[in-house]
Amino acid sequence: MNYAKELKNPIFKIVSLAAEKINSPAYIVGGWVRDLILSTSKESYDIDFMCIGSGLELAKEVNKNIGKKSVLKIYKNFGTAMLKINNETYEFVGSRKESYRSNSRKPIIENGTLEDDQNRRDFTINAMSINLNRDHYGELIDPFNGREDLIKKIIRTPLCPKKTYSDDPLRMMRAIRFASQLNFKIENKSYYEIKKNVKRLSIISQERITEELNKIILSKVPSVGFKMLFETKLLHQFFPEMVNLHGVEFKGKDGHKDNFYHTIKVLDNISQETENLWLRWSALLHDIGKPKTKRYEKGHGWT
Repeated sequence: MNYAKELKNPIFKIVSLAAEKINSPAYIVGGWVRDLILSTSKESYDIDFMCIGSGLELAKEVNKNIGKKSVLKIYKNFGTAMLKINNETYEFVGSRKESYRSNSRKPIIENGTLEDDQNRRDFTINAMSINLNRDHYGELIDPFNGREDLIKKIIRTPLCPKKTYSDDPLRMMRAIRFASQLNFKIENKSYYEIKKNVKRLSIISQERITEELNKIILSKVPSVGFKMLFETKLLHQFFPEMVNLHGVEFKGKDGHKDNFYHTIKVLDNISQETENLWLRWSALLHDIGKPKTKRYEKGHGWT
């Protein structure tokens, strides 16, 4: 499969020539490749490049050849660089492999091959790359059949899901986020391992969890993601106040409604009208105090 005709942005040829000059084979990686194959209508200027060698050197060489005003930021400690041109953002990194300690999300990073770099990706749909080198320009590299998973609408890890989620537990949130955003199904083995590894989320900062949660809230139908968060018990790890909305308590025949499902229905309803994150959050929190304040009054019912 070759996508050379789809590579219309001039940045691709500039990166290709720069990579050839410094002898560092380069590839487009990550979400841009996924969205291209999905035929996402909105053109994205947020593109990740990976090279076999130094991503910093590639970014510097590209910056020399841009021919327009650009801002280059080097993050030496992380081995990454970011190039900004107006509203366009291009990130550069060298291929690498990662290993993890059981008590830390921070990986031990070493230089690696293209195969190493694809192995460390979170899901098959994000492990594809497009070759930017002269002899194979535009060729899709898809070792885990990510394109087929896009067609089948499946979220699946490239390697064993147990290892994938244990190494970086935030990937469990990301699995649900992508399933919610794309209306995909998480593969059964992956879903099972999320349920088994939920407590590993404790090593992830609340800020990073909230970033993924916000993306679920901004999905077209957010209830899809929240149902999975609840079923897997991921939600229980970081948002017990919302979990407490679940269930119906009875006094005789009098029962109040299940405020968990009511809340995500309200969230879905408002999401049809607005993409404003804070309005969606207000819908999510509108009944959050009920579990602590509810009481039953004889002759009146629940209040």
